[in-house]
Amino acid sequence: MKRASLITLLLLGSFSALHSARAMDYPLPPAGSRLIGQNQTYTIQEGDKNLQAIARRFNTAAQVILETNNTMAPVNPAPGTVITIPSQMLLPDTAREGIVVNLAELRLYYFPPGENIVQVYPLGIGQLGLETPVSTTRVSQKIPNPTWTPTAGIRARSLANGIKLPPVVPAGPNNPLGRFALRLGIGNGEYLIHGTSAPDSVGLRVSSGCMRMNAPDIKALFEQTRVGTRVQIINEPVKFSVEPDGKRYVEVHRPLAQVEGENPQTTPIAHTAGFAAFVTEEGSDKALVDKALYRRAGIPVVVSAGNGPSANSAVLSVQNSRASSAVTENQSEAIMQ
Repeated sequence: MKRASLITLLLLGSFSALHSARAMDYPLPPAGSRLIGQNQTYTIQEGDKNLQAIARRFNTAAQVILETNNTMAPVNPAPGTVITIPSQMLLPDTAREGIVVNLAELRLYYFPPGENIVQVYPLGIGQLGLETPVSTTRVSQKIPNPTWTPTAGIRARSLANGIKLPPVVPAGPNNPLGRFALRLGIGNGEYLIHGTSAPDSVGLRVSSGCMRMNAPDIKALFEQTRVGTRVQIINEPVKFSVEPDGKRYVEVHRPLAQVEGENPQTTPIAHTAGFAAFVTEEGSDKALVDKALYRRAGIPVVVSAGNGPSANSAVLSVQNSRASSAVTENQSEAIMQ
């Protein structure tokens, strides 16, 4: 078990004209394309408390920001540091239906039926030894104001860390499941997509297998989904695409560690047959592909033969104005299930 500061997020400021309705809405690309969004730059300000708070402002995960900016300080980055916000990505190569979770990139994609958009959310997932399972399933139950009944294993691990959990945690702001939960039809119903009382845990591997979201995000997802909504959970650190204009992209994330102490920056990544064919095709520059696989920057890079620089140069500069309402922080502690 771990402890984390309980932070109540009152308002996430809108940060870009890229998204039409909410900060997580992206127009779906045309047929044959998987590239969405545009990367941005942001300058760290004196008042920025930590990287998790910055990530929440841009509706992304701190871990993904660190992938893209591998020379920045992971804790308390220096004011004046210019960072890239990884808000461009390739859609997973799967059906654009319901909920798609890619564990390797700590993201959840939701495709609202009948709408030409995709919503992208940061996600917290299962820790080492308690992994979120790769599967295709459905939403089996929608639970507003859930109570939390810690399993015997969770209670034992908590007790080993000096924390005695109650048999049931009632619904409310201090509930580790937050205000909304979606039960999935796998296992014995123990896997949920839910909120959290510890927002700093979103975008990390910290749960007992469930997937946790920021409060505004799970509320939005809960309101849109129905019982029976398709849910596909994949674990693909490498995504690739040949776009309609002929450009070839690779997006590489650090793979999830399989053993304690494993370095995800150097761990070998198993390649699919489709990716192996993509690399050897005439239009791909293998040297650029190898560079992307080595760097693992978590954003799409161009690997077309004869392209030259491997990074996409289109970057939006973000105005460094603070949100109109501040984030209120409560220094009491919460237990992360």
